[in-house]
Amino acid sequence: MSKLVIVESPSKSKTLKKYLGADYEILASYGHVRDLEPKTGAVDTESFSMKYQIIERNAKHVDAIVKAAKKADEVLLATDPDREGEAISWHISEILKERKVKTPMKRVAFYEITESAVQDAVRNPREIASDLVDAQQARRALDYLVGFNLSPLLWRKISPGLSAGRVQSPALRMIVEREEEIEAFVPREYWTLHLDSHKGAQSFTAKLTHFKGEKLEQFTVEHEARSKEWLATLEGRDATVMRIEKKRRARHPGAPFTTSTLQQAGVRQLGMTTDRVMRTAQQLYEGIDLGEGPVGLITYMRTDSVNLAQEAITDIRKYVGANFDKEFLPPTALHYKAKTKNAQEAHEAVRPTAVGRTPEAVKPFLSHDQARLYELIWKRTVACQMAPAQFDTVAADITVGEGTFRATGQTLAFAGFLAVYQDDEDEEESKLPALAEGETLPVDRLYGEQHFTQPPPRYTEASLVKALEEYGIGRPSTYASIISTLQDREYVVLEKKRFQPTDIGRLVNCFLTRHFTHYVDYDFTAKLEDKLDDVSNGKRVWSRLLGEFWKEFDGELKAKQDVERGCPILDACPKCGKPLFMQASKRGLFIGCSGYPACDYTRPLHPATAEGDNILGQDPASGLDVKLLSGRFGPYVQIGEMPEDKKAPKPRRASWPKDIPLESATLELALKFLSLPREVGHHPTTGLPIIANNGRFGPYLLHDGKFKSIPKTDSVYEIDLPRALEVLAMERAPRGADSAASVLKNLGPHPEDGKDITVRSGRYGPYVKHASTNATLPKDIAPEEITLDEALALIAARIAKGPAKKPVKKAAAKPAAAKKAKPADAAESKKPAVKKTAAKKTAKKPAA
Repeated sequence: MSKLVIVESPSKSKTLKKYLGADYEILASYGHVRDLEPKTGAVDTESFSMKYQIIERNAKHVDAIVKAAKKADEVLLATDPDREGEAISWHISEILKERKVKTPMKRVAFYEITESAVQDAVRNPREIASDLVDAQQARRALDYLVGFNLSPLLWRKISPGLSAGRVQSPALRMIVEREEEIEAFVPREYWTLHLDSHKGAQSFTAKLTHFKGEKLEQFTVEHEARSKEWLATLEGRDATVMRIEKKRRARHPGAPFTTSTLQQAGVRQLGMTTDRVMRTAQQLYEGIDLGEGPVGLITYMRTDSVNLAQEAITDIRKYVGANFDKEFLPPTALHYKAKTKNAQEAHEAVRPTAVGRTPEAVKPFLSHDQARLYELIWKRTVACQMAPAQFDTVAADITVGEGTFRATGQTLAFAGFLAVYQDDEDEEESKLPALAEGETLPVDRLYGEQHFTQPPPRYTEASLVKALEEYGIGRPSTYASIISTLQDREYVVLEKKRFQPTDIGRLVNCFLTRHFTHYVDYDFTAKLEDKLDDVSNGKRVWSRLLGEFWKEFDGELKAKQDVERGCPILDACPKCGKPLFMQASKRGLFIGCSGYPACDYTRPLHPATAEGDNILGQDPASGLDVKLLSGRFGPYVQIGEMPEDKKAPKPRRASWPKDIPLESATLELALKFLSLPREVGHHPTTGLPIIANNGRFGPYLLHDGKFKSIPKTDSVYEIDLPRALEVLAMERAPRGADSAASVLKNLGPHPEDGKDITVRSGRYGPYVKHASTNATLPKDIAPEEITLDEALALIAARIAKGPAKKPVKKAAAKPAAAKKAKPADAAESKKPAVKKTAAKKTAKKPAA
């Protein structure tokens, strides 16, 4: 009996082949197979039926699935065990029905790709979960209704090419509001008073906590004068230990990883992006060849559960008991409760599929990112079933005159789970000498320290994910795409690994919060997410939810068609007195009068770009002024003045990056841009310097007269010598057709022939290469972000188009020569026709 198993990726199919017999044929869908038609009317706003079309690059794979399904005795839909995976299975089943395939179909799902999990899933197939499909359809329809209807309004009222989204817009609002908090922040001065003392050879510092019997608050000492006044009253007095307090403090291990906490830890501890964390986790889940065929190393990485299977807990406890002293193993298993609303507790947390596969054992088979992420997951999982760490803390109250100072110390008494897993929140030890109550100590120094309150920090990727989760905006599986969208739209930029809104991001946010307040409201977005979760759980009808949303949203849209362009600012027009608006033009953002065309007043958005100098500070090396100026090619920074003598050396200049807001201009940033070109170090082989610089085609390295582009994932300002040597050592294409192309990334072997698939940069832009096949990267896929599955789909689509037509040379002397015959494959080089399928009706549940 032949069975056809359909999965999403060829990587997963390769792993499954190891566990299923010869009776099973495994084909990949290469992700989603259908999507809404990209035009008006794809979602009917009366019935909410949806019009789909087959995604062009996957048409070949759909045809292969249909052909194989007709021959099979049974079709097993084995896409990922989540909402998106369920929807892909439903779409495939609908296509098979429309193509008159009569073969029985069943759904199989597994949360880890191990032999036992796969065999168990195949033995226990089920029907497609219609509630999960409905939830995915509802989310897709909502995203379409918001994006397809609100974005055109942004094009007319702000600038073409902008977009708004159901979840991306509230996320943008969070980043903009944090920036506004920072700008409005007024630092407040305060002082702390300290005592330096010692006993024997060990010195320590204590902080003033009480003065004349009153407890000190943060702003009790607000200025230097009071600090000096109090210190003067304490000078010349003895220091006496009045009280010593000792405690034992326990610190418990964290829960095993969910999608969200894995992303946060990957960003904080490994320096990855959320998208990079998820791509690497996907590779570990789908399978890595450990020498005897591919093996799934972790469970499914899209989960909001902190539960572990009882079998996994037993294995972890056995491992801890065998490898650590008995006090490291708690008497009973530890269980955790999810903090996320609507967490799917039936699923498992992210964990290794076998705790016996230690990071050291699998490291030789993994890439750098894979090894680091696997180690992080393995350690967190083992630690979650270990005893708490124990700290001994000591606090000593020391009196000097009418002041009481407190010195604290902490030592690790028992490592517990910290013997395995330490995160970036771990405390450092600080020891105090052995002190006794009533003991007199020397006063080495009494002094005050000035402080200023700090504004709230900008969001990092980790803190933004945490905030999105706390507000209930989006779901863990969507956080990476939310962040990527905001960056791709150039609404935000990462500066020192923290998000800053761009001018256009601020303008879009201002427009949306002014005219569509309801739809960027955090509570509204969170409640809508809850309603969508209700659809997943079968508690709400998806079409009714869409109807309620559209009725209100459509009314708002119609009411806002004639609003003013741009967004108002506080100033009035100095020419006519009408309100001024921030607006966009082809040349960028500017301030213009709302009375246009009757009033033509305009001014630059940033004073720094107007005529005149904006001095940011002095260059520490030369003492010359560092200025932010405006030129014909945009803003730039400069050290010193232009000399009157045209033959004299010109001052150093550097363009101001387009993606950095001008209002964030500081001396530190300017000096950073002016630091190029910079010497990274000397090559250990040649002894010659390696120079990092920006050029016409982007950042590059220069060594021994040869240039090498710096990948987008690296910073030209921060790249160090070890990384520079890696970049310089990257493979270059051989001479010939690809002589100008360099390998940017090796995605790994093709699942069919084992030959490498690489991402290259060529004369006409980036592309993927496999054997003799080259496929251009679409503009919406960045070279450093493309996955193996996406590359396989592009290569397959390129092969399906057939060989490219060769240009026919014309003889200059014979303009009337007969035309040559067309190549035999010309007919096959046409693009495949777009295939459409029937709309989904609200009255009918998706059948299995």
